[in-house]
Amino acid sequence: MRTSRFLFVLAAAGMLAACTKPAGDDTKAAAGAGAEAKKATVVATVNGEKLSSELFDTFVQAVTAGNTQEPPTDEQKAQMLDQLINMTLAAQAAGKEGLEKDPKVAARLELLRTQILAEAASEKYVKAHPVSETELKAEYDAQIAGMPKEYKARHILVEKKETADSIIRELQAGGDFSKLATEESKDPGSAKNGGDLGWFNAQTMVKPFADAVAALEKGKYTETPVQSEFGFHVILLDDVRSAEAPPFDQVKPQVEMFVQRKKLQEYLDSLRKTANIQK
Repeated sequence: MRTSRFLFVLAAAGMLAACTKPAGDDTKAAAGAGAEAKKATVVATVNGEKLSSELFDTFVQAVTAGNTQEPPTDEQKAQMLDQLINMTLAAQAAGKEGLEKDPKVAARLELLRTQILAEAASEKYVKAHPVSETELKAEYDAQIAGMPKEYKARHILVEKKETADSIIRELQAGGDFSKLATEESKDPGSAKNGGDLGWFNAQTMVKPFADAVAALEKGKYTETPVQSEFGFHVILLDDVRSAEAPPFDQVKPQVEMFVQRKKLQEYLDSLRKTANIQK
């Protein structure tokens, strides 16, 4: 009956998706690369084309992106330089054959150019608009306030509405919910426990069930059968509590990324408002 496992909203896909990647360590890398540009040297020459140390460093960063291990060794760097030389040779051959004029190749080149410029603009904007501790705490508090409640409930699942109506009449006459659940429920997972579903988030349940639980008062049961794709339910709400939130320090990196992307999205929205866009 559970449809999905609820995750803390900041770690879920509910995070705003920007059209460029968020700045973080890349911003620092870009700043470092800028400083190194002044003392860039030539690491290789391929048919008269000079490959600068800045180009090579950028290539190494791209190859090792996401690698949390030690920096590449001299041997690995030598291998990467050979890879860059081979790429340059292939690119030179493509140039001689005029492949850059091929529509598909030209489109890919334009897309790469657009992506790189967009990332650079993103990094520059986020660097100029850093996220403050106050903003982080405010976003964390807002997300915590918006977290859904958790419910502890029992249910009796039957195939026919008439059977559910009969069970409700027995409850109204003083029948024991747990005993009826053990005897009548078709849910093998909870029937043996008196219909007990334990603690759950409403979003993990099918909608008719979730809506019925959310509308119940603590200690009350549904006085009309609740129909879902599984059959007919009679539901008893045992308890309600606020979901336990992770500590701020534990999710601070996710919160920072969320706020960064939100700021970046606002920046992109402002650009769209003043842009002349035709579709």
